[in-house]
Amino acid sequence: MIHSALSVTVALSFLTATILSVLSLPLAGWIVFSRSSWTTLGESILTLTLVLPPAVLGYLLLVVFSPDSLPGSLMARLLGHPLPFSFAGLLLASLIYSLPFSVQPVAQSFRQIPLRTIEMARILGARPFTVFRKIVVPMSLPGLATGWVLGFAHTVGEFGVVMMVGGNIPGETRTLSLKAYDDLLSMKAHGARDSVLILLLFSSVSLVALNLLRRKGVDPHAPDAP
Repeated sequence: MIHSALSVTVALSFLTATILSVLSLPLAGWIVFSRSSWTTLGESILTLTLVLPPAVLGYLLLVVFSPDSLPGSLMARLLGHPLPFSFAGLLLASLIYSLPFSVQPVAQSFRQIPLRTIEMARILGARPFTVFRKIVVPMSLPGLATGWVLGFAHTVGEFGVVMMVGGNIPGETRTLSLKAYDDLLSMKAHGARDSVLILLLFSSVSLVALNLLRRKGVDPHAPDAP
């Protein structure tokens, strides 16, 4: 049983972190480089899940994902089944819940790029997309890697959102955190202990990876020491 929960957790976390890594590039670019007056409001909305209780977010997503709502009905027709209590719905909820953990490190890396470097590329005739692809993204790889690790680790530890949206279905939406909760309620200390130990291992490895990235990315644009 624990292998099933582990597989769901790893698949959900990997897909969430990878998709968010792709989405974080345009979103962070808009936050940092856009001169629109809507940027502040947009960034606030993107980071709303940092302060919103997970159970509240899960309830709101259930309402939005419901087949009775317009977005939910459209997605149900597209997927062939309703989003709530499915892996697809769980993945979409995880993307929304973990979004700021992936976007913020990338945005911070973008802010650390010297403006003179970007301006010089533009003076030399590089188009905005070329500047973004060949200068901004390569110089922000530490932030992108940090965002991936944070997105993965945050998804591994999800509980409130996955409980509300996923429904705790064995083999489909039951993650390690939900299995540990079930085992504790059922007085199965051995099963809960195994789940908690695996979650602790994921957290420890993630922290080590983040510390290594932080040490390497303290000043990613500084020249190497002699």
